[in-house]
Amino acid sequence: MPRLRSRWLLAIAATVVTSVLFIDFCNLVYACGCRSLWAGADAMCNIHHAGAKHCPWCSIGLAGSVSVWLAIVGAQSLCALRAGGGWILRSALTFGAFPVVGGALAVALGVAQGYWS
Repeated sequence: MPRLRSRWLLAIAATVVTSVLFIDFCNLVYACGCRSLWAGADAMCNIHHAGAKHCPWCSIGLAGSVSVWLAIVGAQSLCALRAGGGWILRSALTFGAFPVVGGALAVALGVAQGYWS
């Protein structure tokens, strides 16, 4: 039982970190102007500027952004709850899923929407 509880705590911790840094990751990938949740969030995102290319994550709406977030958190939870190995490896896989899965989704959406062209 303690092993399962520690795996759930890892999944919850990863979800919290992803939730707090999700919008910062958006700006890291797209340089769109999004800021930390406590610093204005999407208030300065290029989605609010006419004529500018719009940030792919912000332009897909709330349902789209939540879907991206769920894909990341789902991958992290899978790593936390199912990955073998010791605590360090499982933690690295769990937290590493954020930039790997998030980056892959961000690049796919950016390319699909012609953001960098």
